[in-house]
Amino acid sequence: MTSPKHIHIVGICGVGTGALAVALKNAGYKVTGSDKGFFPPVSTALEQVGVEFYAGWHPEKMGKPDFVVAGGSGTSLSNPEVVRAKELGIPIQSFAQAVGEFIVKEGNSIVVAGTWGKSSSTAILSYILEQVGLNPGYFFGGLATSLQSGKIGSGNISVVEGDEYQAAIYDKKPKFAYYKPTHLLLTAVSWDHADLYPTEDAYFNTFKKLVNSIPRDGKIIASTDDDGVKSILGLAGDEHYDKRIAYGKEECSFPFYRYQNVQQSKDGITFEIVDLEVKTHTIHSPMLGEFQAENITGCFAMAREIGIEPRAIIKAIAEFKGMKRRLEKRHEGDITVIDDIAHSPEKAASVLATLRNIYQGKIFVVFEPNIGGRQKEAVSKYDNAFKNANEIIIPRLTKLKVSDDEDKRPLEGDELTKVISKTHPNTYYIDNDDTLIHHITAHAKKGDVIAFLGSHGFRGMIEETIKTLNR
Repeated sequence: MTSPKHIHIVGICGVGTGALAVALKNAGYKVTGSDKGFFPPVSTALEQVGVEFYAGWHPEKMGKPDFVVAGGSGTSLSNPEVVRAKELGIPIQSFAQAVGEFIVKEGNSIVVAGTWGKSSSTAILSYILEQVGLNPGYFFGGLATSLQSGKIGSGNISVVEGDEYQAAIYDKKPKFAYYKPTHLLLTAVSWDHADLYPTEDAYFNTFKKLVNSIPRDGKIIASTDDDGVKSILGLAGDEHYDKRIAYGKEECSFPFYRYQNVQQSKDGITFEIVDLEVKTHTIHSPMLGEFQAENITGCFAMAREIGIEPRAIIKAIAEFKGMKRRLEKRHEGDITVIDDIAHSPEKAASVLATLRNIYQGKIFVVFEPNIGGRQKEAVSKYDNAFKNANEIIIPRLTKLKVSDDEDKRPLEGDELTKVISKTHPNTYYIDNDDTLIHHITAHAKKGDVIAFLGSHGFRGMIEETIKTLNR
């Protein structure tokens, strides 16, 4: 019996590379990896399936793998382990190339793309295909509560999240260029990644090329609630007209799936989908957020168009519990604890609007923005962003490299507190984690919500808050 192929992943602790590592390990490969550091939940997922990893770049620890994956977009060809692999003649691929080779099913590949909504939509659609027994290959850049983030399926179909960002630091092609799509689910298009796409036209042209790459016998399921998507469909060639199917709230000139009558509660969302035959289907999902109705409708449409029966789709949707850190309920009792990756003022405002629609009590927010949210250019975006919160707390912020240019220096916690206080006076800066936990657990009462919003891990504060509430 021959030993399994050894695959080494440089930069293994990213959400995407970690998911690929788990998928490869579950498929029988020997998987090792390295990274600058390791943090839950990715490190936990790697440990659970027995992936071996170590901190730092150490070519002597790498051994002689059969194949090397050069991590995410930040792993360069000058990385010591990548250099060593080249010296040994070991094949090297970018993360996107590896997903394309190991997970994508050529000839029956569904790619889910868009500026937002693609992770949740990919996960929902993957779960539907899993539950109906199609055994798909799938991958999405996030963590779901109902299935792992990646799988090398034995079926003849795949569902992959199509990221538009560069495949690698040495390869400016979008990741989805390697996924050979035969079907496309397009969720939203709004200019992003200005470092890679310096103009809106450059960004939109990337999606135009994606639409035009879908073969004649493929399907394009597109959200026409989104102005950017409508623009892309207008830019695409007329030869793609017949395979376009729309989804959204409003009727349009294409065949369409419409969602309506969305009802929100603490138990999730309930709404209706009207299909191409004008039949109405009642949908219930345990996920929070009206925006998920749009994601679910796109997945329902794609699943129907590839031949899955409505009853099976509806059953799977009702069972899918959602994504980690997307309005995730971490604790539910007298006081509810919510965890969300909302790391910008715009995203925080959206999450808080959803929570205010559902909960009647006070909403306490612990907020840490991403790098962009700490730039001076973002200051105006904070005006009234927290209007649906009763109290905002800024914790000790993650340290960032400080630029010599004063205008580019990131806002620190006390400065951000002053910015938000201009339109929301109940904003406080608490730089000690234990003090912060004591403050929110002492002030929150029955029926209230504590929401942790931000892209960082909050240094275990969520877990400690839950422990304190349970005591």
